[in-house]
Order: sequence, then C-alpha cells, then structure tokens
Amino acid sequence: MRQKHVLLGISGSISAYKAADIANELTKRGYAVDVLMTQSSTKFITPLTLQSLTKRMVHTDVMQERIPESINHIELAKAADLFLMAPATANVIGKLANGIADDIVTTVAIALKSEVPKLIAPAMNTYMYQNPIVEKNLATLKNIGYKEIKPREALLACGDFGRGALATVEEIIKQAEAALATKE
Repeated sequence: MRQKHVLLGISGSISAYKAADIANELTKRGYAVDVLMTQSSTKFITPLTLQSLTKRMVHTDVMQERIPESINHIELAKAADLFLMAPATANVIGKLANGIADDIVTTVAIALKSEVPKLIAPAMNTYMYQNPIVEKNLATLKNIGYKEIKPREALLACGDFGRGALATVEEIIKQAEAALATKE
C-alpha cells in the first residue's frame, strides 16, 4: 500500500509554532508530509525545524523549481491525499476563497484536484474571526469543498479572550486522519 501524502500549509500566525507538532505527529503516524509555508510564517517558525521533523524539503517559494523537469507546485498538488491548512490566517483564507494564487501555499491549493480533501484550521483574533468578510470567505471555502476545523475559545496571544485559538493538535490530527480514511 502506498504511503499517504499530506500537504501541510502554514500561514503567518503566532500559532505557526504548533505546526511543528502537527507535522511531527503526522510523520510519526507514517504519512509523507510536505510542508508549504507563506513568507510570513517563516517569521514565526523556521523551515529547518519542519524539515528536520518531516525529513522532507520544505517549500517556501513558488518560483523555486528544484527539479527542472517538473513544475513543483503542480507535482505537489498531484501527489496530495490531503491538504491541511494549519494555521490559517484571515489573509490566506481570503486568498483561497477568492482564487488568489501568489505564493506556494495558495498556488498549490488552487492546483489541487477537486476530490482531494481540504481542511482549514483558522487561527486569529476573535474579532477577525467574527468579521463578516472572514465569515463569508469561510462559507465560500465550505461551498467549494473545504472543511473547517473550528478554532477554540481561549486567551489569545493579543490578550483578548474568545474564539480564534488554533484547534488542538489532537483535534487537527483526528480530523486529518478521518479525511484521509474517507479518501480510501
């Protein structure tokens, strides 16, 4: 049986450091994990950390073609059994909902086959999460096949208390494995 392939997208949220635990746990469970990072996410966690945990190259630049015979973002999308965006900022949610493909994360996401399960785990300030624009963008994503892993209510990094904290690593892994199981 072929190893399942997970694309883990990381955007620039303070909770990006939790992506290391997500990548590590998925790798330990036998999945091939390719990490896709926005430039802002690299300010919170380094690609080297994620490369060390997954034992795979981390992708940070849509224009970096490591193998001249192939187009990186297309090959990554073709290999995917699951696309998991964790954490997902309001910015990346808006880009995905509106078809903006201007970095490695959004470009690969746009190139995914429609049958690939897509999970998105928002992480942001409560007021951002409750903003009608973000709510509309999440509804758009749901309408095109994305499943939201709801954020938790907690004390946020900014000091506010409310819904917006990244779901627990355990919940994200549980939903990722459920999505992978449905693809079999």
